[in-house]
Amino acid sequence: MDQVQNNSSDQKPPLGGWGFIIPAIDIIDGKCVRLTQGDYSQKKIYNENPLEVAMEFEDAGLTRLHLVDLDGAKAGAVKNWKVLETIAAKTSMIIDFGGGIKKEEDVKIVFDSGAALATVGSIAVKNEAEFVKWLLQFGADKFLLGADVKDEKIAVAGWLETTDVWIYDFIEKYIQHGVQQIFCTDVTKDGKLEGPSIDLYKNIISQFPQLHFIASGGVSNLKDLDDLQHIGCSGAIVGKAIYENRITLDELKKFI
Repeated sequence: MDQVQNNSSDQKPPLGGWGFIIPAIDIIDGKCVRLTQGDYSQKKIYNENPLEVAMEFEDAGLTRLHLVDLDGAKAGAVKNWKVLETIAAKTSMIIDFGGGIKKEEDVKIVFDSGAALATVGSIAVKNEAEFVKWLLQFGADKFLLGADVKDEKIAVAGWLETTDVWIYDFIEKYIQHGVQQIFCTDVTKDGKLEGPSIDLYKNIISQFPQLHFIASGGVSNLKDLDDLQHIGCSGAIVGKAIYENRITLDELKKFI
């Protein structure tokens, strides 16, 4: 695809005015951790209490939170819903929660526990009929669709398996079903602090200007965030760069 330069005048405001920066908290055994490239053996614990982390984000003025249940992702069923329930009860952050959402029962647990959005990925690839049923039942605006990508093809199963599904076809299909928010992670970038996939994101945004597109993976400094905002991303998920003090919460205030 041709790469299209987007001017800052083409930018959409973040969906619902929810804020450009979306900090991430990944959960294993109820603790705040980060993996490198989805590898559970490359786990680093940052805080024993995810609520403390969420409250720090809220105190810094951030309004949205990307909460990932890594135990659930591994088990294929939501596990850390208590963490979600606690953060939702004790902060006013708008939370999207994902990891292990495979059944309608999981979707209900996520919403009942206080998430504003359910984050789904692999089921949209592997069981389209079930996911479309959820979109109709709960409302397409209640889902954040995640696409893990390698060489512009969708990757699933903890990134171990690359499908033949082209990212652009995947996005087009679910926009037709009413999905408004999609985040895309280049699996070659995630957790490596080497910068985001600007060219890929430019191409997606130029092809789907109506989409609220969220960048994920590779953010390492403020310039990365400036670049993502400039090309028209509606948001950016930031994790490791915050935990490794590459970007301070104070520095993020310029995006609020």
